[in-house]
Amino acid sequence: MSKYKAYPQVNLHERQWPNNRITRHPLWCTVDLRDGNQALAQPMNIQEKERMFNLLVEMGFKQIEIGFPSASQIEYDFLRTLIDNNMVPDDVAVQVLTQSRKHLIERTVQSLKGVKRAVLHLYNSTSEQQRRITFRKNKEEIKQIALEGTQNVIDLLDELENTELIFQYSPESFTGTELEYAVEVCDAVIDLWDPAKRGKMIINLPATVELSTPNIFADQIEWMIRHLKRRDEVIISLHTHNDRGTGVAATELGLMAGADRVEGTLFGNGERTGNVDIITLALNMYSQGVDPGLDLHNIPRIRRIYEETTRMHVHERHPYGGDLVFTAFSGSHQDAISKGMALVDKDPQSRWDVPYLPIDPQDIGRSYEAIIRINSQSGKGGVAYVLENEYGLKIPRSLQPEIGTHINSISDQLVRELSSSEIKHAFDREYVNRRDKLALAEYALSRGHHSGDVNFHGSVELEGTEYPVEGTGNGPISAFMNGLNALFDLQMSVAEYEEQAIGAGSATEAAAYIRVEARDGHSIWGVGRDTDTSAAQFTAILSAMNRWKSMEFRVHPHAVPAGATAAGSSSSGEAGRE
Repeated sequence: MSKYKAYPQVNLHERQWPNNRITRHPLWCTVDLRDGNQALAQPMNIQEKERMFNLLVEMGFKQIEIGFPSASQIEYDFLRTLIDNNMVPDDVAVQVLTQSRKHLIERTVQSLKGVKRAVLHLYNSTSEQQRRITFRKNKEEIKQIALEGTQNVIDLLDELENTELIFQYSPESFTGTELEYAVEVCDAVIDLWDPAKRGKMIINLPATVELSTPNIFADQIEWMIRHLKRRDEVIISLHTHNDRGTGVAATELGLMAGADRVEGTLFGNGERTGNVDIITLALNMYSQGVDPGLDLHNIPRIRRIYEETTRMHVHERHPYGGDLVFTAFSGSHQDAISKGMALVDKDPQSRWDVPYLPIDPQDIGRSYEAIIRINSQSGKGGVAYVLENEYGLKIPRSLQPEIGTHINSISDQLVRELSSSEIKHAFDREYVNRRDKLALAEYALSRGHHSGDVNFHGSVELEGTEYPVEGTGNGPISAFMNGLNALFDLQMSVAEYEEQAIGAGSATEAAAYIRVEARDGHSIWGVGRDTDTSAAQFTAILSAMNRWKSMEFRVHPHAVPAGATAAGSSSSGEAGRE
């Protein structure tokens, strides 16, 4: 591979950043209205810019770069609209960018007149590649461009006497600039500005093109911080792009290396692969217990405004903001999430500790409804989670694998994901209140005066004909089961039973989950729902018997009242495997 060469490492002894942690948020500056806007196929109009600006203010940004007023009439007009209509809050500084050229600086200063707070951002490219290919100037000539621009700003300060102005300088393409030369240029600019006289300034160190692994970028930032002569008089700012896909990591390591400020965009919009994503950066901090200093409680709204103003799309897998980032299709993931969420429900005040979910989706305006979604890869826990969280059905653990397999087979046949309503419909159709052959007609219960046993008196309908059922047991379920065994000459029992209440007040329903077992050990589940608890239990037993494909019902001759016939009966007897 002779076409490309490896990026050189930094000679940095006893580097400190690997042992540091991010314990507070940086000063944020959003460049959505400049970097993000200039990267759009269709740049925003003034109304869209105003909408984006208002969103950024609501989110809590205190520095908002709005563009190149010296180079674009619409950006000049937009800035004047903000200023003339008093749309900039007193605690927010608008940031404007200008190349280090006198006439552009003059136009930029003119655009700022009347604003309360501003950041005037001056830049020129210092990289070896740009010096050699683009400008064909030596190091001293490039440094003089930076100094001349700085002096131009100083000369025009009287025109902004009522503005609280912060001066910012960027050695553009910092990551392609030799460190010794970068610090030489920055030191010269700092000395000329003289922060002790004119106020603290910003030195912005942009990865205009991401050229190295994030650790080397962190080394570069720590090296610069160590070597700047007047470090305490400047704010060190980062402006990373994402050419290698590691813009977030590079920025995080740069903060660990000592940087104070970050420039970036919502969802990483920007030239080429984009600027660093402030949403991801801020919520990464939040997930570590650090206040991000931005209002991110309603990510869906932020995303909607972003997509409508930029005409860009937030990818489904985009960290925090994508449609699917809090969603699990995998069965093992679903099971772990379901168990974690159950613990959260028991103790809502406890620390967040749910597998596969680094933060609580509700903290950023996302709902729990889409956490688990069902396709052919899903498992028992996922289906049970959907049924419980969206429909209040607490499926017994031993029933969950069977339901999961049934739902997954439907998804596999359809070759697509199932919606929650489809899952509920499939569950009801297969398990709940089945009346295929047998149905409860009527019943009454009584209790023996001496024994305490329960007596069942009622009837069931078998394929259109009604048969009486009489049974006695230690409770309603056993009494009904004994009556059915006598009627159909069976030897079945209830092997497992769970019950729950659904709803509240007069609309409360009972849901009964019953596993019926035959003499040979084979069993099957049924579910009954009714406002009458006993009716729900009896219906669950009949649902299970109706689901048993090999079950055939032969009415016992002695169980048929005088004058009745065994119409609808068959010649087979014992229940077998489904």
